Amino acid sequence: MKLGIMQPYFLPYIGYFQLIKTVDNYVIYDDVNFIKRGWINRNNILLDGKSYQFTLNLLEASQNKLINEIFIAEDQSKLLKTIYMTYKKAPYFSSVFPLLEKIFVYENNNLALFVGNSIIQIADYLRLDTQFIYSSDIKEKDSSLKAQDKILNICKIMGATEYFNAIGGIELYSKELFTEHNIKLNFLKTKPIEYKQFNNTFVPYLSILDVLMFNSLEQINKLMEQYEIL
Repeated sequence: MKLGIMQPYFLPYIGYFQLIKTVDNYVIYDDVNFIKRGWINRNNILLDGKSYQFTLNLLEASQNKLINEIFIAEDQSKLLKTIYMTYKKAPYFSSVFPLLEKIFVYENNNLALFVGNSIIQIADYLRLDTQFIYSSDIKEKDSSLKAQDKILNICKIMGATEYFNAIGGIELYSKELFTEHNIKLNFLKTKPIEYKQFNNTFVPYLSILDVLMFNSLEQINKLMEQYEIL
């Protein structure tokens, strides 16, 4: 069984969903510490032809709290309006904006559940059949473990034969250690991706939202294949 484990990121870049597509089961890693100025509650969209960082407003966020101990502010209407004004003339706006509205009216303002739901909703839109589970729901795991030992523990509980991580984590894991436990360690590296954004010079590394607004599902499926496994 192929397993992926990542913190929940709000409207992350396409590589996050390439990882989801690659695995059979995906663990939303919600019971680890929140990282300020990270990607859990922010990303980049296209605004006036440039990359613009948006933020999901939080209540009393702290790196001393777990992700699932933090809550989002109730009123996110300003962010939704910004997205509306930015993408209202995009070719797939009429299909994607209702999905975004559905994400924003999610009834639970727990950060982990809110962002986790957004990931699951987008994966469903992309017709991915990956199964999701929150790490906080894996009761058998040893929470005293840290870093790769904690990941390895979850892999063993889940019965993984292969573990996939984003390329950014390549320095954090030991292939030899995973091999000792009969688990193959893989890293996914997204290849350069480009598509038409209005009539602007292409701006890379934006949220999956940008990909959805400018591409059909057929086009997105082709973009989703642009990666390599190391």
